Amino acid sequence: MLDTINGLPVHPLVVHAVVVLLPLAALGVIAIAVRPSWRTRFGGLVAATASLAVIAIPLATASGDSLETRVGNPGRHAQLGDTLIWFALPLLAVAVALIWRNRRSAANEPAPPRGGRPAVRMTVSVLAIIIAAANLVQVYRVGDSGARAAWSNVGNAAPAARR
Repeated sequence: MLDTINGLPVHPLVVHAVVVLLPLAALGVIAIAVRPSWRTRFGGLVAATASLAVIAIPLATASGDSLETRVGNPGRHAQLGDTLIWFALPLLAVAVALIWRNRRSAANEPAPPRGGRPAVRMTVSVLAIIIAAANLVQVYRVGDSGARAAWSNVGNAAPAARR
């Protein structure tokens, strides 16, 4: 795998894609779960953003593994980073489920039986919000542990001598 670009590690570059795309996808899922009228207009964009995040996560973990061979084990950050894909995949799944349920509802279905389909729609929406919130928390945890691994010794370093 390409582990440097112009002498700089790829990992911080790829990580920024994850840090931007996954929270955007999570917020988008929350928005279309809460406002069903937005599913038609924004659902495809939310699913595409979640898909890009799912693609970027393995790139970030692979580039992180390459960086680890150069700078050492980042400890908890690597462990947390490896779990992120298992949060993002369900997020993508619920984004697609929300869109699919919306399209099925709009496709001239006969009236739902009493207590039937609205309960399914509500369950999918609540599940989507929970999964999106879990993604936001996990992105924060991974990012915070990465920042601590990268920058924890910076404040303790002696100041450079002035010329």
